[in-house]
Amino acid sequence: MCGIVGYTGHRQAYPVIIKGLKRLEYRGYDSAGVALVNNNQLNVFKKKGKVADLEESIVGANLGGHIGIGHTRWATHGEPSDRNAHPHLSQSGNIAMIHNGIIENYAQIKRELIAKGYIFKSDTDTEVLLNFIDDIQVNNECSLEEALRIALRRVVGAYCILLVHKDDPETIIAARKGSPLVIGIGKGEHFLASDASPIIEYTKEVVYVNDYEIAIVKPDELILKNLGNEKQTPFITRLDMELAAIEKGGYDHFMIKEIFEQPQTIFDCLRGRLDAEHGTIKMSGIEKYAEQIMHAPRIIIIACGTSWHAGLVAEYIIEELCRIPVEVEYASEFRYRNPVIHQGDVIIAISQSGETADTLVAIETAKEQGAIIMGIVNVVGSSIARKSHTGAYTHAGPEIGVASTKAFTAQLAVLTMIALQVAHAKGTISKERYMSLCKEIEEIPEKVKLVLEQNDHIKALAEKYKDATDALYLGRGYNFPVALEGALKLKEISYIHAEGYPAAEMKHGPIALVTETLPVVFVATKDSYHEKVVSNMQEIKARKGRIIAIVTEGDAVSPTLAEDVIILPPADEIVAPMLSTIPLQLFAYHIGVAKGYDVDKPRNLAKSVTVE
Repeated sequence: MCGIVGYTGHRQAYPVIIKGLKRLEYRGYDSAGVALVNNNQLNVFKKKGKVADLEESIVGANLGGHIGIGHTRWATHGEPSDRNAHPHLSQSGNIAMIHNGIIENYAQIKRELIAKGYIFKSDTDTEVLLNFIDDIQVNNECSLEEALRIALRRVVGAYCILLVHKDDPETIIAARKGSPLVIGIGKGEHFLASDASPIIEYTKEVVYVNDYEIAIVKPDELILKNLGNEKQTPFITRLDMELAAIEKGGYDHFMIKEIFEQPQTIFDCLRGRLDAEHGTIKMSGIEKYAEQIMHAPRIIIIACGTSWHAGLVAEYIIEELCRIPVEVEYASEFRYRNPVIHQGDVIIAISQSGETADTLVAIETAKEQGAIIMGIVNVVGSSIARKSHTGAYTHAGPEIGVASTKAFTAQLAVLTMIALQVAHAKGTISKERYMSLCKEIEEIPEKVKLVLEQNDHIKALAEKYKDATDALYLGRGYNFPVALEGALKLKEISYIHAEGYPAAEMKHGPIALVTETLPVVFVATKDSYHEKVVSNMQEIKARKGRIIAIVTEGDAVSPTLAEDVIILPPADEIVAPMLSTIPLQLFAYHIGVAKGYDVDKPRNLAKSVTVE
């Protein structure tokens, strides 16, 4: 779970690489480093901390060179430190390497190399692989490309690798399996990165490298080969991303910018798909497999983190509207427990990045057993998008803040439209209900704007509750996953321990935690569960818990039980989660800021979990 950047061309490499690392810092930020080739010298600079710490540490150093690689790290093997930071230098001093992923059999290879006299300066699996490649090249008197190819036949695990050699001032050699790599095509130059954000300033033409491919990249040449040394034809894609989308645009943090972008991102998700006036939903990826989805014996949703919460909401919606059984699984558990999958089962894989390692392996397993794979992802050209039979993009635009916000509501919008489209085709929803829900979804962007107008009120609440040590989030039905997501956001951003529970389950244990100092957040919008939720609020109030209630405008009962209230516009319970999650995002954000934390880069977290 790291960010990698490479450059070869006519520009000075260091400015391109350092700017790219700053744009990729959301992928990992416990250390950073660069390697530059200049006049047959290989200069490596690395530092624990953020990219800014690296910059400060190398002021005045020799940073010349037209080729280089850079890395920002999220630690897997070896604690965050200068010596464990990438790039790593081979024992011979000839090769520098950066790596995203995990080499599972590194310990065995390391023992073999130690027996040969290799001495390791770090605790990383990356240095082991690098010296393994170096050893192969020396003993076989072969090219660096061939040494890498031989090494990768032995390696078990996931990787995206970039290599430079001190005696080759033009060539970067790269390889990938399970970790993303995109190559930007310029005029007399090439750019390499974990995603497109460092590239779009220079070119919009890119090649997405596939698993088990090796790229030989020079300023005026790009060669792709498989591990069998057979040339592959690069497929050039044009990016539709704009530079402004990955800049803060006057906001203090990416997270608050992305929260406030949600009226637009939800609208973009609906645009061209939903025509509420005529009652049509057109999603070509769904239409192509409509028969299989309608007659699926079962739908299994697999995801991680926030995407898993979106899947829980979708379970309620799909079962209600489409009358198809739905299971929601953590991808990390699904892939290891030998699940029962039948021919014709539909697997919906949800991932913001489209690169989540556990989700990728899970869909590969299901695909082999005859399931239809539907990918719901945000990043065009991502691995899950390419490995799915069908699916839909969320069109939320780049999400830089590590804690997901706009991607979550876009996922809910897509999943709701899919459910409506299938239910309408299947005839499990009345025409009146269908038309009503189409109208409800269409109105969500404007209603989100109304919720965002309460930002100052929510900021004041955050100041009031910022010193809490624990919090409880409760909801029922469609709002139970929203409670889970709200608790997750608070944990991620403010480091306050928080738990999300179904409100009825509160009496089966968590009520023991309630004291006069415990904030209890109720997602209590008007729905079919509302009377029961009010009863649960009364139980907390009787025990002097501090209730914060998310309520629907016009609710006369819930506000009388709460210490603080956030009022939402009326909405059907099926689409209400897209509204009720917004104040919880703002609440977590403002508490994190009030406590002085870096809300865009929470400790120990990374945006794209590309390791298992």
